[in-house]
Formats: sequence, C-alpha cells, structure tokens
Amino acid sequence: MAEWVTGADAARRPERVEWPTLAVAAAVYGGFGLATWYHEALPWWLLLPLGGYLVAWHGSLQHEAVHGHPTPWAWVNEALVFPNLGLWLPFRLYRVSHLTHHNDQDLTEPARDPESFYVAPADWDRLGPLGRATFWTVNTLAGRLLIEPLRCVWRVLASEMPRLARGDAANLTPWLLHLAGAALVLVWTLWVCAMPLLDYLVFFAYPGLALTLLRSFLEHQARPAQGARSVLVEAGWPLALMFLNNNLHALHHAEPGLAWYKLPARYRARREQLLAGNGGYRYGGYLEIAARYLLKPKEHPRHPLPASPEATPTG
Repeated sequence: MAEWVTGADAARRPERVEWPTLAVAAAVYGGFGLATWYHEALPWWLLLPLGGYLVAWHGSLQHEAVHGHPTPWAWVNEALVFPNLGLWLPFRLYRVSHLTHHNDQDLTEPARDPESFYVAPADWDRLGPLGRATFWTVNTLAGRLLIEPLRCVWRVLASEMPRLARGDAANLTPWLLHLAGAALVLVWTLWVCAMPLLDYLVFFAYPGLALTLLRSFLEHQARPAQGARSVLVEAGWPLALMFLNNNLHALHHAEPGLAWYKLPARYRARREQLLAGNGGYRYGGYLEIAARYLLKPKEHPRHPLPASPEATPTG
C-alpha cells in the first residue's frame, strides 16, 4: 500500500540541479517563441493544438516548480516559470492551493480540497435547475474542455477581486508578480509578434487551460479509502510529456517529491502495488476516457461522502 502525504511533505527540494527539467523549460520557451513569432504563417488547425500544448506544458512546468524542482533554490524555480503563459492564475496562489490539495486525507472534499470539482451536498440542494445543469455539463469531457476554462477564470476573479477591493493586501504580492509575468508575455506576443489579443486567447491561453483540465478531469474520485481517490492514466508519450507524467497521478500523490522524469521507471516498479492501493482506478489513455465520457457525465457532481469532522492543518 502506498504511503500518503500531507501538504507539508509535498514540496521537497532536490539536492542538485535537474537538467531534464531545464531542458523542458528550454523547449517550452523556445517553442513558444517560434510559434508566436511565426503565428501568421501557421494555419489555424496547427496553431491551435500547438499553442494549447505549449501553454499546458508550461503549466506542468509550474507544477514541477511548486514541488520544489528543478533546483535546490526556490527563487530560481519560481523565476523559471515567471513568464505566465496561461495569464490567469498567479503562481504563488497556485502553489499554496496545490500544496493544500496534497493533504490527501481531505482529497475531493469541496470545503477543504481547493482542486475538488465536487459540489458540497448543502450547496447542491440549494442549486436551481440552471446551476445543476451546469455542473452536470462540466462533468462531461466536452463540457470540461469547452466551458470549465471560463468558470476557472471566473472563480479566481470572483474570489480575489473583492478581497483586493476591500484593501486586503494578503495576496497583493502574488498578483503584482503575476501581472508582471503576464505583461512580459503580452509585450512579446502583442507588440513584438503583432498577434491580436483575441488570437492569443483563442489559440494559446484557452486551449492550454482546457488541456490542463483534460488531465484533471477524473484524476480524483470520492471514495472512503484514501488511496482509491487518485487515478492512474497510462497515456502515450505526447500527452504524458505535456503533463510531465502527472497522468500517473496516484504515484504522484504517493511520492510528490519525485521528479517527473523518474516517474515512469518508478511506475513500472510499483504498478501492481499502486493498482492494488487505488482499487484499480486506471485508464489506458485519454482516448479511452473520451470514448466513455465525451458527452456522458463521469459521475454525480454532488460529493457523496460525509465531511471530515474537523479541519486538517495545511502545509
């Protein structure tokens, strides 16, 4: 059985520089520079998946930085992902929420897991027909890819903007850093590359977030057994590389400090143990997931388990 961790254990700094991750960073920024510079020469049907792939890949790089990679120095790791290609979420807010998510005893609980897509029972009971229809829709893969990116952005803004307007400066520094990183991206794309803002949103930012939501679509399920809450998706290399092997999600939750490029070998060594630990919650790839859930909800949006009796400290 896998050993499960708390948020405090989820960001362990490596003892040395991890060059494969720096190579990914070079590929992400190099590819992004070329795709934006030559955007007018690329047909839309190529620019759309390419732009989305690069932004989602950068999001996976941010995930590595959250977990303390690829250097022993936190400021270097943060600087590595400073240009915010996705535009929408401050890195420092993501870091706090994601490490809170790694309190695995709280996984999927809407009030305590910031990455839960479930609706608390009391909130579900209060929802009207339109609200319930929306949650049913985003529990299909099509709805998650097409609609949920807008909802993600709205939730962040609806949470953070009133706080800033009230003069609560607790998150001011993360937002100022975020705006600087987003401005760097927009100066390059809008002024240097002469790309219209709408084009950047349509061909890069929105599909990048949608592809990230593809990974998270069913990576957690509400089950009484803690180990059974995280999925294993045995994806092929294009998506596994884009997700930096975070599709092997049960393994990532069992060993969150393990660098992305070490996950496949570790998975091969621990596959049977991990499948036994997560109750066989496994898919052979994202095509299998699409075939099952493209237009069919993966489960009821209402969280099915009773809430934990008391809050869990976060790391």
